[in-house]
Amino acid sequence: MKSPLLSLPGAVPAEGPDEGVAAHYGDLFREQRALADGTGFVDLSHRGVVTVTGEDRLSWLHLLLTQHVSDLPAGQAAEALILSAHGHIEHALYLVDDGTTVWAHVEPGTQEALLAYLESMKFFYRVEVADRTADTAVVHLPAGSIAEVPEGVAVRETPYGRDLFLPRADLESYAGKTGPAAGILAHEALRVEQHRPRVGFETDHRTIPHELGWIGTAVHLQKGCYRGQETVARVQNLGKPPRRLVFLHLDGSEVHLPPHGTELRVADEAPDGRKIGFITSSVRHHELGPVALALVKRNVPVDAPLMAGTTAAAQETVVEP
Repeated sequence: MKSPLLSLPGAVPAEGPDEGVAAHYGDLFREQRALADGTGFVDLSHRGVVTVTGEDRLSWLHLLLTQHVSDLPAGQAAEALILSAHGHIEHALYLVDDGTTVWAHVEPGTQEALLAYLESMKFFYRVEVADRTADTAVVHLPAGSIAEVPEGVAVRETPYGRDLFLPRADLESYAGKTGPAAGILAHEALRVEQHRPRVGFETDHRTIPHELGWIGTAVHLQKGCYRGQETVARVQNLGKPPRRLVFLHLDGSEVHLPPHGTELRVADEAPDGRKIGFITSSVRHHELGPVALALVKRNVPVDAPLMAGTTAAAQETVVEP
């Protein structure tokens, strides 16, 4: 979905997974500062939107998701995962129930695969699932924003701000009243600062929730009966995850950020030394400078200086070893 807000002055299109919205509108750091101050909005209209309706929607989703949602109060935001049979992360859902419908937004382009899985699991439950991406745009208002929320719009309120499920036809008019617009790069910089993982960035084909700190926020340990639950319980009760998420301060003298997938090694080892992890997301932050999230092997010392390719990096613990 290509956003109509790409026609705003200064808009530079994003690339890769976030294609379809603006990377920035001409001043990355100004946009970050605006979001940090609780002003402006972020166009997330490229994200997939899925709804679930019907009497059994919450009890049915409770059986499929890692989160406890059977008694989810109307208006309360939740974050949940869908795992493979081996406990690997497949989808992350950012959802809210408005009293009659569960609204969820997901990574761009993943809604079709998610919908196919949900359809295959309906059985005799009184539920209907739908892809609402074509008619619904997600708009993010930062924490502290006093921007108006249109009546009748589903809203996810979190410590990081509010996600609005806005009719796509209203996106341009709402942007005109709510500006200034901030691009996805500003949104990503704050996400990295807040150590929040994202599917497809912090995950690969074998990532489990413990590695990213999703236990407690997206995974409820006092519920079972979902695909992959055995792996979650086994790691929680009997062992440790093989990798852990870290926050990196990168050498600010480098011109280029190390991209996703850049290999990490311990700094005092040879340049061709063993790989101990990889960069998952790297950004330029308006206060912290160049920073990143990365996955490293659990046994890497927490105080070890690292190298991301040719860029020096100092780590902060996100997930305890």
